[in-house]
Amino acid sequence: MNDKIYIHELVEIRGQRRADYMHHMTANWVPEAIRERNQRCFGVWGTVGSTGRWPEVVNLWELDGWAGLAGNFAHELRHPDLQDPTLRAWWAEAAAMRRGGFDRILVPAPWTLPITELLAAGVRGELFAHELVRLPPGRARAWLDALGATGRPALECSGLRLVGAFRVAMVNDSEGVAIWAVPDEATWAAFEQAWDDAGTAAGEGPGAWRRELDRLGADWHRTLMVAAPLSPLRLGRQPTEADRRVPAGRRQP
Repeated sequence: MNDKIYIHELVEIRGQRRADYMHHMTANWVPEAIRERNQRCFGVWGTVGSTGRWPEVVNLWELDGWAGLAGNFAHELRHPDLQDPTLRAWWAEAAAMRRGGFDRILVPAPWTLPITELLAAGVRGELFAHELVRLPPGRARAWLDALGATGRPALECSGLRLVGAFRVAMVNDSEGVAIWAVPDEATWAAFEQAWDDAGTAAGEGPGAWRRELDRLGADWHRTLMVAAPLSPLRLGRQPTEADRRVPAGRRQP
């Protein structure tokens, strides 16, 4: 049973500063977030621009339930300028790398593993598929149930691994997010070919999940992502202060 709460961030990047921002986020902020807020990094990724908005970074943070989220807000907001003093210098540096973004609060499916368990299980991915799903009001919980029963086995038979499934809080149960680990580019290409073929032909695998999404009235958009060099699902652990000495990776998705 996963009783965590998550903050999901879509961040707009300035110019060619994405690699710098991802390093600044993971190496310079994650150790502070863990120490001061018990806020763990689930993942930091760069969106592959050909599949979505660019340049963009996706951040996902894990907190200890609603109480943990409330404590996080209190830590941030109980200051005259609504900013954690520890973050002031970090924020000033980050401002030169990003324009803004859009955040969501996520509630995990009960069977979604917390980041510590995913890392212990050795879950990794060369690529990640990020799905933002929109549903008729009130159907997000039904979508999660169907994803666990039908979607996960249907897509994992194509080589993907579901690393997180969530419904969006503070809306009318009409949005969901799913993140899949993909071992390599060839697996992703074969999956997308099978998914595209499943749009016109019956069958199991991706076809079974496409039919279930149609039944739920789901509208979905899948983008491809690459994990930051110091993202936990690439690094195998949470970044620490020692990682601040590691130069920022320059691989630009």
